[in-house]
Amino acid sequence: MKRVVVTGQGTINALGIDVASTIQAMSESRCAIGQMEFTDINRLNIKIGGQIKNFDPKEYFERQELSLYDRFTQFAVFAAREAILQSGLIFEGELSHYSGVVLGTAGGGLQTQDESYRAVYQEGKNRVHPFIVPRLMNNAAVSHVSLANNLKGPSFTVSTACASSNHAMGQAFNLVRSGAAQVMITGGSESMLCFGGIKAWEGLRVMSHDGCRPFCATRNGMVQGEGAAIFVFEEYEHARARGALILAEISGFAMTSDAADIVMPSIGGARRAILAALKDAKMNPEEIGYINAHGTGTVANDKTETSAIKEVFKGHAKNLMVSSTKSMHGHLIGGTGAVELIACIAALKDGMIAPTVGYEKADPNCDLDIIPNHARDKKVSAVMSNAFAFGGLNAVIALRSI
Repeated sequence: MKRVVVTGQGTINALGIDVASTIQAMSESRCAIGQMEFTDINRLNIKIGGQIKNFDPKEYFERQELSLYDRFTQFAVFAAREAILQSGLIFEGELSHYSGVVLGTAGGGLQTQDESYRAVYQEGKNRVHPFIVPRLMNNAAVSHVSLANNLKGPSFTVSTACASSNHAMGQAFNLVRSGAAQVMITGGSESMLCFGGIKAWEGLRVMSHDGCRPFCATRNGMVQGEGAAIFVFEEYEHARARGALILAEISGFAMTSDAADIVMPSIGGARRAILAALKDAKMNPEEIGYINAHGTGTVANDKTETSAIKEVFKGHAKNLMVSSTKSMHGHLIGGTGAVELIACIAALKDGMIAPTVGYEKADPNCDLDIIPNHARDKKVSAVMSNAFAFGGLNAVIALRSI
């Protein structure tokens, strides 16, 4: 089995439109959740989110590209540019045939779908844009990242709700580790902040009106965000031979299914995923110094995840640093695990442990070191990222410094 390393990363999210500004915002404990702006927002009960407001796609894409790109595709292509540029890779010749794209998304082209429904059902139009289907399909972002970068290897989309990007990165990891690919562009992208997207989530009654406070006794629900994070996963010897800057090593990945409930989380499913990721990485629990938790800010998730962490790590749980950066950038659903991997890499590379902001009062059911309100400087050599999705689908990634 081959070793897999990260040689590039890129992002756009509510905290920043690149990796540097995102890490800076995390280190300064900034919260980017605020009032959203879009058509018919006054008809919604939930009006806050981690919305990207300093991004004009016309500055970054040609007119013809914009006719084909839904907002989630714009985010993915934009973030991929940064990641690939940092990696220094040029995909031509044989390398292009052994390099592909795996991305996660839950909603795909939901903005396009929302706009089209409005045009047909509200405005009574009988014609829609001829590229509606290519814009809204879930694989649109993967296809355009592939087209833009000459990536001719294995390429596909993963859609498993909130675990989509962790599942996608896990598949990319396994493709490189097995030798089926030398390089994979991977991560996730999401743009569900529109009237239809928020209205659907309102029906679940899991959204907060006033902020995301994971693991806090006063937490009252999740807050959605939008954006993308994209990474270059590369075979270690290939990266070393070309003198690439290596950001971290992907050491292990595991996925499980609760097979229990379509929305309620399971301690058992989460526990098994964490244990299996440790086993795959050949790590002892005591090696993990930081966990970027799923930490949605719902009563059920945070209590369940705390229990799973304590069952796996036992006495070491009290020494673990655990935080949820969703408190700053919101829950990006299918893209959230990818943005959270940036925090994991920052912990390994820079010793910057991103905080859980908005923390007000301790919950005895969430008695972990959740890095409240302020980032912490502490060097760690191994970290973990949790994603536990609706549908009971769990995906956990383990990383090492190198």
